Amino acid sequence: MIRRPPRSTPLYSSAASDVYKRQVENIVKLVIVTVFLVKFVRVVILIEKNQLKLKRLSMKILGIGNAIVDVICKVEDDFIQKNGLTKSTMKLIFDEKEFKQLLCNLKIEKTVSGGSVANSIVGLSQLKNKVGFIGKVSDDDLGGKYEEGLKQENVEYFYSKKKEELPTGTCLILVTPDSERTMCTFLGTAGKINENDVDTNAIKQSEIILLEGYLWDEGDPKKAFDKAITNANKVAMSLSDQFCVDRHKPHFLNLVKNKLDITFANEQEIMSLIDAKNFDEVINFGKSLKKLLIITRGEKGAISINGDEVTECGVQKNLKIVDLTGAGDLFAAGFLHGHVNGLSQKESLEKGTEMSSKVIQQIGARI
Repeated sequence: MIRRPPRSTPLYSSAASDVYKRQVENIVKLVIVTVFLVKFVRVVILIEKNQLKLKRLSMKILGIGNAIVDVICKVEDDFIQKNGLTKSTMKLIFDEKEFKQLLCNLKIEKTVSGGSVANSIVGLSQLKNKVGFIGKVSDDDLGGKYEEGLKQENVEYFYSKKKEELPTGTCLILVTPDSERTMCTFLGTAGKINENDVDTNAIKQSEIILLEGYLWDEGDPKKAFDKAITNANKVAMSLSDQFCVDRHKPHFLNLVKNKLDITFANEQEIMSLIDAKNFDEVINFGKSLKKLLIITRGEKGAISINGDEVTECGVQKNLKIVDLTGAGDLFAAGFLHGHVNGLSQKESLEKGTEMSSKVIQQIGARI
């Protein structure tokens, strides 16, 4: 205990006063250092807890999306026009007869277990990440092939199929001579996914869940979406298609601003979402999010925005482009692979570019 000499005694001098002041200052410094150390220890403990939690998680990324069998066909441009389709977009078809009519005279090039998020998840599996997928199929021929296709790619499938009123979903992918793809999707039972189909334990045991804009819709799919987000450690989502963005703009904007940790979009989708007049407005929007926004820009490459950190990556040159189906899906796979394995933003963008460059030089959305 410090005793300050009374002012009335002869001992009280400027020297004694200086000693007293230094003792007080030392005590103040000691208190400040102690407070800092306590806070530092708390932060270290929190980091250690988070790292232990990640070590306990059994899966890197769990995808939740439309379980769709892709049927790939080559067509001429006039087929697109004659059938009232818009090139490079996705059209939902609700009538199974209409879908079969489109398909009846076409030559099928390839059939594969698809769906946007499923394509990304398979890409992540091929990069040796432990991944899983939730998507609704019926217990029919295509549903059986879909499940088997995922298992062959070492993807854990968290859904027990049963006979449904609607058949397993199918997507007709029309590839024109310029390699652009136009999609006609009959969702079938995939569009009937509900919260009971979502495995909460699988979500909680995953570092990141990956969602797709194609899946989002009012009613049961939205409830499944909400359940997944509520129980997730971290949420990534692809906006999927400008059609989806325009159809659900207020909802998607709310998701991007308030619920997603990572958002994937192409330039057209993100500009439509925020009604941007130019790309500078997109950059400013991305910075304001204070979260991770990744944008693919075609021949201009790709860009990631994380707060004030803006990173760009160019495209690979001299590629023999055959089919752009799955380019965005495999880009997301490559980027997320980098993200969950501690690579930098630049390295993650480069991995995404590498994966998308591979897939566009072949038919279909799988490498």
